[in-house]
Amino acid sequence: MSPHTVALLLLGLAVIVAVARLFGMLARRLGQPAVIGEIVAGILLGPTLFGGAISGTLFPAEVRPSLTLLADLGVCLFMFLIGLHLDHTLLRGQSRTASVVSFGAILLPFGLGVLLALHLAGGHETGDRTAFVLFMGAAMAVTAFPVLARILTDNGLLDTPIGGLALACAAVGDVLAWALLAVVAALAGGGGHPWRVLFVVPFAVLLLGVVRPLLARPAARRPVSGPLTGVVLVAVAAGLLLSALATSWMGLHAIFGAFLFGAAMPREGTLALRRRVLPWIERICTVLLLPVFFMVAGLKVDLSRLDTVAFGELALILLVAIGGKFGGAYLGGRVTGVRPRHSAVLGILMNTRGLTELIVLTVGLQLGVLTPELYSLMIVMALVTTAMTGVLLRIVYPERRIVEDRGPRTRTFPEEAVP
Repeated sequence: MSPHTVALLLLGLAVIVAVARLFGMLARRLGQPAVIGEIVAGILLGPTLFGGAISGTLFPAEVRPSLTLLADLGVCLFMFLIGLHLDHTLLRGQSRTASVVSFGAILLPFGLGVLLALHLAGGHETGDRTAFVLFMGAAMAVTAFPVLARILTDNGLLDTPIGGLALACAAVGDVLAWALLAVVAALAGGGGHPWRVLFVVPFAVLLLGVVRPLLARPAARRPVSGPLTGVVLVAVAAGLLLSALATSWMGLHAIFGAFLFGAAMPREGTLALRRRVLPWIERICTVLLLPVFFMVAGLKVDLSRLDTVAFGELALILLVAIGGKFGGAYLGGRVTGVRPRHSAVLGILMNTRGLTELIVLTVGLQLGVLTPELYSLMIVMALVTTAMTGVLLRIVYPERRIVEDRGPRTRTFPEEAVP
């Protein structure tokens, strides 16, 4: 890489960080998660405005491979953090309700997504038809766990029964959605060694059944306030990279390995690591690497070419995405005895897609399952469904209702679901 290319790369990174920060602050002022503004910033830096003149000037062809590499690294770190923050205790006391709502919020949008894919397949060159159909189902079933947690925090719902249930449903649902995406990746990955995907299950068992106990032993012996050695940090970094490499070799995306390694990290004995190191990793990921990912994703979104047919397809996509998630979660809540208003709140919250959906769509584009046109429409769907969550939540579940439901006599869930 020449000095001129390095200078262009550094300039591009500075612009990305500054613009993402600015749009993130604007989104917060509008009552939206910062990720909404950052995704919009990535789209505006792409070819949607001025025929790509902005992106061509700021991000010439010679720096884009480096930006893509940084974006991939940021997504892997993000998925590692998602796996790390998965908490099985969320299901404690409400496992039946969370399971039923989760399956409802997965099965209905998945089924409707499959029907939509069969309708769209005739008008788009989507490669493997089976992979495309399954992918659309999985994409409709995704809920963004970290963005949902932020929305619950902003609305004062994180420590309420409805907030805990929503997080538990999102956690279960995300695991199921990623499993579906892994199947799609195996079908669409191609290559000369499709048998390698058979190693996925043994690899997951190895991480959770062998690697996790091995990591837990030295962690349990280490004092919580003790110093973190370089060996610990190197072991975590090496494990993350090797796990991502392993799933990539199997024909899946590297993000699956990063997610599995995060889920395999022991919870006990790693408090020092979580307190001292993970906040810095999250900060680097949020401030630098994820904005690069938004920009790289935005370079592939061109909304300036949408015609009447595309807007009709967008309307169908939004109808399936919103109706499937809301209907599945609402029906699941009602079946288990959750009150109507709170079932509606669950349906609204499960429509949060955000960054997780963006990662899913990027994987679909890389696998050749999505066309650039459908990719752009699905990005708009992810933005709309995430942006509407906070607005609808304040209408259906205003602050006075939240205060009332904190009272000791309020019965929100059936007895099994009371924390």
